[in-house]
Amino acid sequence: MSQDADANVVINQSVAILVDGNNIERSIHAETNKPNTMLNFDTLVPRLLGNRGLNRLVYFREGRQISSKLKERLHSNYHGSVRPCHKSADIPLSIKATQLASKVDTIIIMSGDSDYVELVSHLKSEGVRVEIAAVPATTSKLLIDEADYFHEITREDWFTLESKKSTQKKSTRKRK
Repeated sequence: MSQDADANVVINQSVAILVDGNNIERSIHAETNKPNTMLNFDTLVPRLLGNRGLNRLVYFREGRQISSKLKERLHSNYHGSVRPCHKSADIPLSIKATQLASKVDTIIIMSGDSDYVELVSHLKSEGVRVEIAAVPATTSKLLIDEADYFHEITREDWFTLESKKSTQKKSTRKRK
C-alpha cells in the first residue's frame, strides 16, 4: 500500500460531550480564585473534537439559575442544551451517558469527579470510547486511569469576566 492511501483516511466518529458544570466551574474557580471565570467553549470544543463530529453537547448544572447567555450560546453554536439538576449532576449525567452509549462512538465527560469511575468502566464495557476533560489539579487519578484518554483543561480554555461591581467601583472612584 502506498503512503498516499494513508493520507485519505476519513474519520467518521460521533462524539457526545457531557459537562458536569458545577464540577468544572469549581475546578476553574479553585485555579483562578475568581468566581467569574468561565469555560471558553469556542476554543475548547473544537480542541476536544479534533476531526470528529459532535453528536450532542449537554451541560448539567445544579443550584443557582443558569445563565441565559450560556444556554443561548451552547444552543446556537453547538445545538447544545443545558439541563438543570435537582442536586448533583452525577445521576442525570450518568443516565444520559448510558442512553447515548449505543448512539455515539465516544463520550467525553467534562468532570474530574471520581464518582464517574464506575460509569466510565460501564461505558467502556459497552464498546464506547470514554474520554475525560478536566482541570488536572482537581481530577481524580482513578478517573484518569480508567478513561481511554485525558484532555487537560488549562488557562487557555477559560476567560474571566470583569464583574459589574468592580467596574462600578472604578467609575465611582473616578468621580470623586
